[in-house]
Amino acid sequence: MSSYDDVWTYSVTDLPGFWRAVWDHFDLDEVAAEPLRADAEAVLADASMPGAVWFPDTRLNYTDVVLRNAGLPGEAIVGLDEDGVRTAVTWAELPARVGAVARALRDAGVEPGDVVAAYLPDIPEAVIAFLATASLGAIWSGCGQDYAPEGAAGRLAQLSPRVLFSASGYRYNGKDIDRRAESAELAELLAAESGRPVTHIVVGEPAVDAESAVRWSDVIDAEAAPGSEAPTSVAVPFDHPLWVLFSSGTTGRPKGIVHGHGGVVLEHLKATALQSDLGAESVFFWQTALSWMMWNYQIAGLLVGARIVCYSGSPLHPDADRLWGIVERERVTYFGTSPGQLQASRKAGLHPGADHDLSALAAIGSTGSTLAADLFDWIDENVRRGLPVSSISGGTDVVTAFAGGTSGVPVVAGELSARYLGVSLESWSPAGQPLVDEVGEMVITAPMPSMPVMFWNDPDGERYRNAYFAHEWEGRDAADRTPVWRHGDWVTVTRRGSLVIHGRSDATLNRHGIRMGSADIYEVVEGIPEIAEAFVLGVDGPRGAYWMPLFVTLVPGADLTDDLIARVAGDIKTRLSPRHVPDEVIVAPGIPHTRTGKKLEVPVTAILAGRSEVSIDPKSVDDYSLIEWYAQRGRDHRW
Repeated sequence: MSSYDDVWTYSVTDLPGFWRAVWDHFDLDEVAAEPLRADAEAVLADASMPGAVWFPDTRLNYTDVVLRNAGLPGEAIVGLDEDGVRTAVTWAELPARVGAVARALRDAGVEPGDVVAAYLPDIPEAVIAFLATASLGAIWSGCGQDYAPEGAAGRLAQLSPRVLFSASGYRYNGKDIDRRAESAELAELLAAESGRPVTHIVVGEPAVDAESAVRWSDVIDAEAAPGSEAPTSVAVPFDHPLWVLFSSGTTGRPKGIVHGHGGVVLEHLKATALQSDLGAESVFFWQTALSWMMWNYQIAGLLVGARIVCYSGSPLHPDADRLWGIVERERVTYFGTSPGQLQASRKAGLHPGADHDLSALAAIGSTGSTLAADLFDWIDENVRRGLPVSSISGGTDVVTAFAGGTSGVPVVAGELSARYLGVSLESWSPAGQPLVDEVGEMVITAPMPSMPVMFWNDPDGERYRNAYFAHEWEGRDAADRTPVWRHGDWVTVTRRGSLVIHGRSDATLNRHGIRMGSADIYEVVEGIPEIAEAFVLGVDGPRGAYWMPLFVTLVPGADLTDDLIARVAGDIKTRLSPRHVPDEVIVAPGIPHTRTGKKLEVPVTAILAGRSEVSIDPKSVDDYSLIEWYAQRGRDHRW
């Protein structure tokens, strides 16, 4: 094979051969309960979607794959808070720390299949608690402490956890956030929902009235010197639940998405080592939180022996330079961030490459939304010429990326460089035909090991099937109705094998029969210096009317003048097309997002259209007060 495309083609046409090669490359027989058999059925016994059966006779444990790196020198996990306080756990210390927490969990009655919940900032203790949970064959689920107790319980209470890890608080935007009372309240809510006591382990000081809470420090005091007892891991089947992640829950109760030990191990080894060149010399920092799947993805650095960096503060405090300082001081080799942070850096006039020693930095990753082409250019001009930029697209659904930048494949501004190995991704027309160099629906036509094992509380699998496999393609022959995964994004697959993501297909802008992606408009508008963020919606009205407003927030000191409106329209018309020009530009007090930063295009569009059945969970939105402001704009609009 002479090119990446050759390897990708092999990886999606010979699934058993490719995934066996991944297994062998990372020597997973070393940590499995028994060696992998030689036949193809030992890798993929059933390729149906949903319901593929991977490695049916294999037993292993995620934590064992991490702790086989315990002989490495140096630090495994670094923790930083907003005040710059730094803590670290070395590879030599990690097994005993995990073992001590695992013993505490066993003492609390945790057995394989039980759930352990977390209400924590992004701190090293969270990683250790997760590894201890996984070592027992128990199931992990985490939520950030920015959620109110009721919002966290809306997710975690579904799982009836036996143990809750929490923290007494954290520091954010220059303020100390005390979460002792909220943590105690959450423990009570979980116990009331499940009808049984919940063991509560607190990092820091528990609430005064939470007398039954266990201090993390007391748990860790049980450990001896480095090299003492490591956890005795439970070898579990390949698809045994590892963790439960939750959908955003903006329009209904959050769905619990369950992934298995083996699928995550294989997928994350592939994604970190093969696609991102991470290894034992790497320092991996992705600014994230426990409520976002990128927290789970960052832990994958430990699978390949990399040092990971946890940061529990604001990415923009005291200013937009905050994360660049961390990248310099920690000698980060792979820095993962969001388009919002990069946009803030640009608008603040930063020159990170000149102001910081970033010589260790080998790549920048970005996700959460589409990375605009001009931000690729900004990185090239202000961080370092030729620095690889990996804009990735994936999600909570598969806890990995479908596509992104990868070693040896050229970076083109505004594009995702390649489909990732083992990901049979195509762009389809409404008739179910593959498209090249045309916008279509993103579909996955063959199973991936990290596709969900199941949804929580979905015994017949109906909610799982409806989420990804229920779409009917109008042009497909009745004899060819093999289910495919429809992800809900508009995508162009180019002749070079790269991708352009145009936004959510369920939030389609469809003016005069022409489908347009909101991400294309955001790329243009958010590149205008006066505009902080944009929010474009396509609203169907009575008698076939269509309204396409563009809401914007402005940088401090800017005003929405006639000249600015004209520049917005002119730039969109020149760089996209006249059809992309909005009907009006409206200054908004803010843009509503999910708590993982995704714009709420679908529900707000429905609200502007006057649909009475729309219900948004206030706990899933970063600023719910904005919803009424948008609803009023819909009521005020004259069709």
